[in-house]
Amino acid sequence: MSKLLWKSLLISPAVLGVTLVASTVGVRAADSANLPIADNQTATPEVQFDGVADIKVSEEIAVNPEQLNPASLEVKPEVKPSLAQAVPAAPNEAEILNQINDYSSEGGNSSGQVTSVGQLRDVSPGDWAFEALRSLVERYGCIAGYPDGTFRGNRALTRYEFAAGLNACLNQIERLIGTGGFDETELVTLRRLIQEFEAELATLGARVDNLEGRVAFLEDNQFSTTTKLRGEVIFALTDEFNSDFDNNTVFQDRVRLELNTSFTGQDRLVTRLAAGNAELLNTGAGFEATQTFNIGDTDNDVVVDWLAYYFNFGSSKVYVAAAGGIHSDYAPTLNPFFEDFDGGNGALSAFASESPIYRIGGGAGAAISLGAGPLERVLGPSTLTLGYLAGPGAENPNDDLGLFNGEYAALAQLNFNLGDRIGIGATYVHGYHNAGSAIFDIGGGGADEFPNFGEGIVGTSLANNPGSFVGNTDDRVPTVTNSYGIQAAFRLSETISISGYGAYTDTILIGRGGSEIWTYGAGVALADLGKEGNVLGIFGGVQPYAGSIDTPSGDFQREDDELPWHVEAFYKYQLTDNISVTPGVIWLRNPNQIDDNDDAVIGTLRTTFTF
Repeated sequence: MSKLLWKSLLISPAVLGVTLVASTVGVRAADSANLPIADNQTATPEVQFDGVADIKVSEEIAVNPEQLNPASLEVKPEVKPSLAQAVPAAPNEAEILNQINDYSSEGGNSSGQVTSVGQLRDVSPGDWAFEALRSLVERYGCIAGYPDGTFRGNRALTRYEFAAGLNACLNQIERLIGTGGFDETELVTLRRLIQEFEAELATLGARVDNLEGRVAFLEDNQFSTTTKLRGEVIFALTDEFNSDFDNNTVFQDRVRLELNTSFTGQDRLVTRLAAGNAELLNTGAGFEATQTFNIGDTDNDVVVDWLAYYFNFGSSKVYVAAAGGIHSDYAPTLNPFFEDFDGGNGALSAFASESPIYRIGGGAGAAISLGAGPLERVLGPSTLTLGYLAGPGAENPNDDLGLFNGEYAALAQLNFNLGDRIGIGATYVHGYHNAGSAIFDIGGGGADEFPNFGEGIVGTSLANNPGSFVGNTDDRVPTVTNSYGIQAAFRLSETISISGYGAYTDTILIGRGGSEIWTYGAGVALADLGKEGNVLGIFGGVQPYAGSIDTPSGDFQREDDELPWHVEAFYKYQLTDNISVTPGVIWLRNPNQIDDNDDAVIGTLRTTFTF
């Protein structure tokens, strides 16, 4: 408050006795109505560009983790208001700022300022304090209500709120003092009010100064005004039992640091750094034993493993990946609680996390999600997603490489809702894979140490490399795949989710025949079991396997007892908001679709730190 104002107040008194009357009226009204101290006020939401990750169409589908695990509503006991306090309790600083913002717009000269008590939506002529309010609004032009056109007269106020309101009135009176519109009685009342609330006004000013200083410090020392850092660290203790393969108990790790940058508040640039040392356990299987933290083994060397940009284009959502893109970055996988995008808070295995159809291809490319308007009348809220990812070698201009001449996978997916509890997705993926590259490799291509045997993420060796049945590695040829999948999720209750998928892949071994690949699985997740944030998940199914292979060199037909079964159970315990511990077990029957292979039993204790 300016020195001029204080001098004016000390020299000439004012008419804020009416203000005191109105405040007393407000307290009596609150007591008589027996209402709680605060009502729900709608604050202007802060723009959070993290929400642009919602560019994932999964948030448009009815069944997702947020819907299956809604935030609980906390009911607070009603507190009896007391205006006079010997030592006022210090309110939350954020609340003080909200109060200041609310009251600062009272008494201003904006075009939306209330000038008549009739403009207040919640005040009627029948209210017992109507005349007092009319005097305050129309004669003195202060305490005119909230910017939304309400007065909230049944709400009890604190001394700090009254002090903020009084400050708005004093600013108005300062402008009126020079006009001679006050008589001596009003000025005497004003002096008394100043003395009564002098301590509160001083305290409020000190708090505002303190908050302004802290805000200035944060602005001067923040990392960036456009970028936020998110991190995840996984510690995994794991081993394999009940097989003839000699595995030692291992302690592995993986670290992801994700920089999320927004330029408009409605877009997101993702730059993710990763490092890890989690090698795959030896189980005699193909790639069935892959756990999510095995994805990204770099011998703890730091690499940029994902670089992508999300933005809106009209009503559509666009995704562009420069490196490390996968289909589940932009297409909803409909597997709540199991899916964590290969992070450390979902299922243990890559197979239980999402349908293997999303593991076909990856790398650099783009995708767009469109609202399927005409279908909404029949199917409810629907989206059509189209995407194209090329790699590895999308950056390489040499022959059989590049964005369109090398490996690629093109996806089309339609998602729709049946009611508000069932979400369904139908997916098609067309892919091209170089000789020796695994089909389910998320764009990894052939491994450096085994260039003729590309490393997959899920499935048996024959499912990933059906051309290996030909025999001589020099005779292997590129593979064209056409895959068809369906995914569904059912929200049985607020804490119980059932989800599943199935996929069929028809492969063409160019000039050498073809094969058929099948996979399916389903699981049930129980959220908040024992504690909010906990998840018990049970998942079972058959990993991708070659049902048949037809080549000039010979044919392969799967036997009924050679299905590579996968059964998994885990329990994620949310130790704190940022730490979770997940014990679990994975049972692999007929690894690598060979019934003579010993079953593999993998035990894992995973600890995940997020920040």
